[in-house]
Amino acid sequence: MALLDELLKRNVITGLAIGIGVTVLGPILLPPLVRAAKPAAKAAIKSGLVLLEKGRETLAELGEMTEDIVAEAKAELAQEADSVAGTPSDAMEGASNPTQGVA
Repeated sequence: MALLDELLKRNVITGLAIGIGVTVLGPILLPPLVRAAKPAAKAAIKSGLVLLEKGRETLAELGEMTEDIVAEAKAELAQEADSVAGTPSDAMEGASNPTQGVA
């Protein structure tokens, strides 16, 4: 029990010392840190905006390519459907009209 009490006293004293130190030194150290961090924060925001715009462009290009591929696939399906539908009807027309194939 004594060990636990001693440990808690040390942690409380250490915590109080850190809190007092931050309270005293904070107003002195904080303004220069803020001035130094502002350009870095601004640069990070600029980089983020550039990456955002690049990502939008890439997604737009990807969307266009996808639309092109879908349109090509639909055109091929329509062409295949026409050729499949056209082949039996041509054969049926030739069978119903025997003079059609004769020259």
